Amino acid sequence: MHTRIDKKIGLIAGNRKFPLIFAEAAKNQGYFVVGVGIKGDTSSALKRLVDKLYWIQIGDFSKLACIFKQEGIERVVMAGQVSPARLFSRQVQSNREIRSLLDSMQDRKPATIFSWIADKLEEEGLKLIDSTTFIQEHLPKKGVLTRRQPSLLEWEDIKFGLGLARDIAGLDIGQTVAVKDKAVIAVEGLEGTDNLIRRAGKLARGGITVVKVSRPKQDMRFDIPVVGFATISNLVKARARCLAIEANKTLFIDKEKSLLFADRNRLSVVAV
Repeated sequence: MHTRIDKKIGLIAGNRKFPLIFAEAAKNQGYFVVGVGIKGDTSSALKRLVDKLYWIQIGDFSKLACIFKQEGIERVVMAGQVSPARLFSRQVQSNREIRSLLDSMQDRKPATIFSWIADKLEEEGLKLIDSTTFIQEHLPKKGVLTRRQPSLLEWEDIKFGLGLARDIAGLDIGQTVAVKDKAVIAVEGLEGTDNLIRRAGKLARGGITVVKVSRPKQDMRFDIPVVGFATISNLVKARARCLAIEANKTLFIDKEKSLLFADRNRLSVVAV
């Protein structure tokens, strides 16, 4: 029996749980899911959640269109990141094709790279769609998500951090900042949010507020902000006081488990 083409979807799967959640949700909606995993980034657990799974190396993006066309796919989702630090891996540095591709780009910001991939897919007749399709319930609405409300001083740090986070997100440097008493403790770079939290916790000796936002003109097809249990766990270890995320634009994975842990540790989490 053939699957209708409008019930097939392609998944370019990056790291962590985002691709797994998307695949499971798409299957629950009756879709035939063809996944493409990146060796060294994508979880092997994806295999049990998709109908077909192909594996490629980080530099094999030219194969994506061929795979999806071969499978009769017209719509594709990009879920999960490929670690930006891999731009400096030996595998990338020694691959002439990848080096030539990167040299042809105006810069190597994540948005530039993901936009290039999206454009190449669309040139091949593939439509890259919103990565939150099927999983809208994982995007928290505005409000305090934990039992403990932020204190007045923490609200002031949230407001202070929001402006800074939006500035660095607009420059595509990162999407997260850590602040304390209206002082900037750390700004996210290639190391990612978890490493930022660890660094800020050591520098400030606890008491930080971490603010994570989307880009000013966030393309919901790729690289949307994501938090989860690892984020909350690292915040607790860093003795942070508050996490603020952007409402309706941040994917919160394992939300119930994460918020229970936050409540037990007096960590306030808000969507603003």
